[in-house]
Amino acid sequence: METVAENTGVTIRTDKETIKRAFTLMSTAVSLAEKYEANAKITSKYVHATSRGHEAIQLATALQLTPNDWVSPYYRDDSILLGIGITPYELMLQVFAKKDDIFRTYYSHPSLNREHMPKIPHQSSATGMQAIPTTGVAMGIQYKEKFGLNLPEGPAPVVVCSLGDASCTEGEVSEAFQMAALKQFPIIYLVQDNEWDISANAKEIRSQDMSKFAQGFEGIELRTIDGSDFDESFQTMQEVVNIVRTERRPFIVHAKVPLLGHHTSGVRKEWYRDDLDEHALRDPYPKLRNLMLKVGFSEDEIQHIQAETKALVDRDYELAFNAEEPDPNSVTDYIFAPTPITEERGNRAPAGKKPTVMVDSALFAMREILSKHPEALLYGQDVGGRLGGVFREAATLAQQFGDDRVFNTPIQEAFIIGSTVGMACVGLKPIVEVQFADYIWPGLNQLFTELSRSYYLSNGKWPASAVIRVPIGAYGSGGPYHSSSVESVVTNIRGVKVAYPSTGADLKGLLKSAFYDPNPVVIFEHKGLYWSKISGTEAAATIEPDEDYVVPFGKARIVQEADTDKVKTGESCAIITYGMGVYWSLNASKNFPGQVEIIDLRTLNPIDKDALFEAAKKHGKCLLVTEESCEASFTLGLAARIQEQCFQYLDAPVMTIGSIDTPAIPLNSILESALLPNAQKVATKLQELLSY
Repeated sequence: METVAENTGVTIRTDKETIKRAFTLMSTAVSLAEKYEANAKITSKYVHATSRGHEAIQLATALQLTPNDWVSPYYRDDSILLGIGITPYELMLQVFAKKDDIFRTYYSHPSLNREHMPKIPHQSSATGMQAIPTTGVAMGIQYKEKFGLNLPEGPAPVVVCSLGDASCTEGEVSEAFQMAALKQFPIIYLVQDNEWDISANAKEIRSQDMSKFAQGFEGIELRTIDGSDFDESFQTMQEVVNIVRTERRPFIVHAKVPLLGHHTSGVRKEWYRDDLDEHALRDPYPKLRNLMLKVGFSEDEIQHIQAETKALVDRDYELAFNAEEPDPNSVTDYIFAPTPITEERGNRAPAGKKPTVMVDSALFAMREILSKHPEALLYGQDVGGRLGGVFREAATLAQQFGDDRVFNTPIQEAFIIGSTVGMACVGLKPIVEVQFADYIWPGLNQLFTELSRSYYLSNGKWPASAVIRVPIGAYGSGGPYHSSSVESVVTNIRGVKVAYPSTGADLKGLLKSAFYDPNPVVIFEHKGLYWSKISGTEAAATIEPDEDYVVPFGKARIVQEADTDKVKTGESCAIITYGMGVYWSLNASKNFPGQVEIIDLRTLNPIDKDALFEAAKKHGKCLLVTEESCEASFTLGLAARIQEQCFQYLDAPVMTIGSIDTPAIPLNSILESALLPNAQKVATKLQELLSY
C-alpha cells in the first residue's frame, strides 16, 4: 500500500507495518553494534563484524524470505539474520563462541536448518567462496523441480547469495555467475558495495563495479540501487524475489551502501580511512527513522522502539556472556557423519562371469546407482553424451539417463567440487568428476574450505554427501600435467574420505559405499589400471561384483599372504601399498617366494590401522610402496605411525619406496620410467629389507 508523505509529495510504496518492523530490527542491529563497541575489550576476543551501514538492504532482503527459501549471509550480515528471526541472544552466543552457539564458527557465519526459517548452508570465511556452494543449492532446486523430487508446499524456493563487491573479483564468483547465467538457476546474488576491501579502496582493486561487471554475464538481470534507502531496497527486492519465484531465472542486485562499522573488530576504521564523514551522511538508520515519521509514527513511538531494542540487547548480552562454555570433549563431535556401510556385503565374485576391466566395473556401478536413485546425478568435464568421459568411464550414461542427469560442465574445477555442497543440502547425491588429478588444484579451495568442513562447522546440520571421482597416476607418457599423484595433499584435508582401489571389484564396491556415505568422498582411480594394458596389471580386471556389493572404508585387503614357516623363521616381510603399488609389489615378490605379505589399503582415509600394526608385529619388517615421492608424504606418515606404535616388534627400519623427488613428471617416456617405481626397484628394496 502506497503512502504519500505529508508536505513532501513523496510516494512511499512500502506499507507502514513493514516499515515499523524494519525499524525495530534495524534499531536492534544498531544497538548490537553499539554494545559490541562499548565492550570492545570483551567482545573482540573472537573476530566479528557488524552490518552498520548495510542494514537497509539486508532487512529488505530478509523480509522477503519464506521457510522454503535459502540464503547465504556473510560475515557482515547480522541484519539478514535478525530479519529471518535469529535473536540477539543467539547472535551474541556466537560473539562469545559459547556452547549453545548455533554456528560453531565466526560471528555471522551461520548454518541453519530450522523448519520455520529460510535454510542457511555452511559457508567458510574465505571471501567469495560462498558463491559456488550457494549456486549449487539453486542448481539442486532446479534439478528437483525438473524431476518432481520432494518439492516443498507453498511458494517456489528462491536462493539468495550475499556477497561484498570486492569479493566479486574472485574467479570462483565468476564461475558461479557463469553457471547461473548458462543454466538459468533461481538465484539472486545480493552484492553489497561499500567500496572497501579491508584497507584497499575500490579505486585500487577493481576496474569497474558490479553494474558494469555483470553485463558480461548474458542471462543474469541486474538492478543497481541505493542500498541505504529502505523503501527503494524493499520494493526492489520484493520485485526481484517475485520474478525469480515465478520465472525461475537469476538476478544480481547491486546495492550501494556506506560502511559505518569497522572492517572487523580486529581492523579498526580509524586506522586507515579518511571518508568516514562522507559515509556517515548515508547512514540508513536516520533515513529509516525519518521514514517512520513520514508515514505517521510519533517521536514517542520511535523512542519507545529504540528503548525496547536497547533493553533487549542489554539483557541478551548479559545472558550470552554468562552462558555455558563448550565441553572440551565436544571438539571431536561431527567430524564424520555415521555411514550405513560398516562391513563388506554382497557377492564379490558371482559365479559364471568373466573378468571385467576396471573402467567398466565403475561404469556398471554408476549405471546401477543412477537406475536405482533418482536423486543421483553425474557431472563434470566431458562426461556428457558426446564423449562419455575421456576414459569412456561414463559411456552411454547420458543417453540412458538424459542430459539433465549426466551432463558436461565448463572447465571449472572449483564449481564442480564446490557445487556439491549445495546439491547435498537440498537432498541430492551428486557424483562429479575432475578429469585428471593434476587439475584438482583449482578445486582444492572448495574442497578444503567448504566441503570438508560443512558437517563439522554446522554442528552436524549439513553433511555434505558427494562422490568426487579423480583419475590419477602416470600412464602412457602423460607428462607433467596428466600424471601426478596428489593423495598426500588430499589426505591432509580433514573431513574428507579418500579411496584408492586397485581392482575393478574394489572400485565398484567403494563407489557404492561412497554413494551411500553421507560424507564427501574422493575416489582416486589409476588410469594405468583402467584397462589392464600395462604388463603385470592383469589382475586389476576382476569378476564384476553383484549390485549389492559394498566395501567399507577403513578396511584393507590382503592381496597375498606369506608362508607360515617363513613367518616363524623370521624370513618374511609385509608390503603396505595401494593403487599401482599393488602390482609392482606382486611382481617384485615373485623373486621371494612365500616371503612377502601384501596389504592393499584400499582407502587412505580412514586407514585400516589394525591391518598396519598387525602386519608390522607379525613380520617385524615392513616396506611401504607408493607412486608419489616419499618426501613429506602420506606414506612417510604411515611409516612414522608404524614405528611409533610397533617399535618393539620391528627387526628393521620401516622402509619406503616411491618416485624420485622432482617438481613434475617429465613427458619423455625414458625419463618417466626412470622417475617412477617399478617391480625391479621394489625387488631391490625388498632384498635390502629381508637381508637386514
